[in-house]
Amino acid sequence: MLLARAIHFDESDLNVFHSPARTGEWCVSGGFEFSNWSEADLVGKARQAFANGWLGVETFGRVTFVAVTRIEPAELDMLTRRLAEHFVAVYGAPSVEAALPVAEEELRQMAELCADHAPNTVLTVARELTGAGVREQYRFIEASDAGLDQFAIHGSLDD
Repeated sequence: MLLARAIHFDESDLNVFHSPARTGEWCVSGGFEFSNWSEADLVGKARQAFANGWLGVETFGRVTFVAVTRIEPAELDMLTRRLAEHFVAVYGAPSVEAALPVAEEELRQMAELCADHAPNTVLTVARELTGAGVREQYRFIEASDAGLDQFAIHGSLDD
C-alpha cells in the first residue's frame, strides 16, 4: 500500500505554519480541520495551513509537500490509532473505538490518492472555501518530471 510522507525542499514551512510537520512523518490531507471555518478564520499562518498544508499524523503539524512511498501494515495500524486518538483529544469524538472508522476512512482516502502514482511522486494540495464547504484540488509531480536543477541549492563549498 502507498501513502505519503512529509518532505521539505527548504526551511520555508518553519516560517509559514504555526506548527510544521516533521520531515518523513506520514501525512493525510487534514481538510477536516477546516470543515467549519469561514473567511474570517483565514488569516496569517492559519490561512497558509488552510490553503496548502498537508497534516502530519505524528506531530499534527502542516507541510507543503508530501511524497508517495510504501507503508507497512503495522505502520498503518499505528497511524490509524494515532489519528483516532487525535479525533478524541481535539475534536471531541466520544472514544477511540468510535473514532477508528473515521480515521480509517481518512487514511483510505489518502491511500487512494497515492495509489495511481509511483513512489517519490510529489503531491501538493490547494484548498478554497465554497458555498458547499472546503474544496480540495491536488497536483502531482512525477519523480521523472523533477530534475535536480529545478530546486535551489543553498550553501557554499568553501565551508
